[in-house]
Amino acid sequence: MANTYTLIASNTVGSGGAASIDFTSIPATYTDLLIKTSMRGSAVDTWIQVKVTFNGSTTGYTNKNLLGSGSAASSSTNNFTNSIGRGMLSEGTNYTANTFASSDFYIPNYTSSNYKSTSSEATTENNAIANTTVLDAGLWSNTAAINQITLTSDSGNFAQYSTAYLYGIKNS
Repeated sequence: MANTYTLIASNTVGSGGAASIDFTSIPATYTDLLIKTSMRGSAVDTWIQVKVTFNGSTTGYTNKNLLGSGSAASSSTNNFTNSIGRGMLSEGTNYTANTFASSDFYIPNYTSSNYKSTSSEATTENNAIANTTVLDAGLWSNTAAINQITLTSDSGNFAQYSTAYLYGIKNS
């Protein structure tokens, strides 16, 4: 069981929004990584996928997810091979104003020489219609240690006040 979480970096989107959020120069001194986000997007939609890439790579990604909307449930394998998609969500402008989707994105053994697995959970916040919740399992088929993580909105930009926090976790 992990006993220490250390904030490595944080990012708060300023006025005008941002198309992506980058965590660079990630130290190799932790066992695992955790990204916690609170996101709202600029696109006219209910929810927006947040795509995740490692080390600037756009190949070798797969993921499967379970999605619930309050009235229906589904599962899928995302067709993205250039990123892990749907592991995190951003609130769209069609949902309640001034609300933000929350996501946790976990990367165990990010410095190992094995392929990198991920797990995540995300939910939107909405007072008018059903919320959306996603559970996701991802894989980056690459043996390089992760030293950079990029979050990109699938549609539009991240809105002002969206936040992303990167934590290092030590299991010792």
